[in-house]
Amino acid sequence: MKNNFWLKLKKPILALAPMAGISDSAFRRVCRYYGANVVYTEMISADGLFYDSKKTLEMLKFDKSERPIVIQLFGKHPERFAKAAQIAQLAGFDGIDINFGCPAKKVAGHGGGVTLMRDLKKCRQIVEEVMKGTKLPVSVKLRSSIKKDGGAVTALDFIRAMEGLPIAAIMIHGRPYENPFNAEIDYKMIKLAGEYFLKQNPKGIFLGNGGINSPEEAQKMIEQTGCHGVGLARGLYGRPWLFKQCREFLKKAKFKEFTPKDIKKAALLHAKFAKEAKDTHGIIELRKHLLWYVKGWANAKELRSQLVAVQSIDDLKKILKGI
Repeated sequence: MKNNFWLKLKKPILALAPMAGISDSAFRRVCRYYGANVVYTEMISADGLFYDSKKTLEMLKFDKSERPIVIQLFGKHPERFAKAAQIAQLAGFDGIDINFGCPAKKVAGHGGGVTLMRDLKKCRQIVEEVMKGTKLPVSVKLRSSIKKDGGAVTALDFIRAMEGLPIAAIMIHGRPYENPFNAEIDYKMIKLAGEYFLKQNPKGIFLGNGGINSPEEAQKMIEQTGCHGVGLARGLYGRPWLFKQCREFLKKAKFKEFTPKDIKKAALLHAKFAKEAKDTHGIIELRKHLLWYVKGWANAKELRSQLVAVQSIDDLKKILKGI
């Protein structure tokens, strides 16, 4: 595949994993600024694209500084994915990812996301339909396991069911559907599924995901699983510079802590990108991030009451200047 950007990325790869309501254009740009090699969009509905939903189409906008950027599609109807993939390619994305890992009720509760792993035949049909609709590299995101009929369907089962398909990359979240945020990371399953995937796709890229809140945990994921890199998600809340720290630690076994001055700079940069963003409501969307930026500060409670009312970059500058 000539246009497979994954093969051009330097390892270890540090990726911004898709997060609904978080991974918008402004946040993606901040993460790229602090060292993310590749960024994923929020989860975008294949149904929405199939039916030309104006709201969904708005989510396809991105800034060129975000490249390489991967669109992540979710849905449960295989026949709607080919058109969705065509639209994604026309929108200029560098790759297409399919969500088989989301545990959120609004996705999994309607038969999408991680619950698709209970029907591996349908999963394969979805991947095949996406590949029919695009020449872009296709990747998948999944979880370590999900219970079914008294047993469980694992990431290894999923990868075996995809045998023969030219999947460019996989990202495996190490926690099961039943305990998606607090379970111990199943490094063994990530490793087994990743190794099997690479056996079938020697040029494929394999990323580990889940529970990475520090540079040390990023290193542990790589050492325990042999993955080519990691996908960072909730550990980035209020800390997009975690990419920079992970990069430093993986190279030198040490990293620089961010000072309040550094954090102020990050917040203002994020605000600048939010104002410029084409797929968000600008500063309003930024507010939740601002609250995370000041988490743990001595005067955090007072700051939060001011930050939730921010209307402009000037408002933010005044608040930060007074700290």
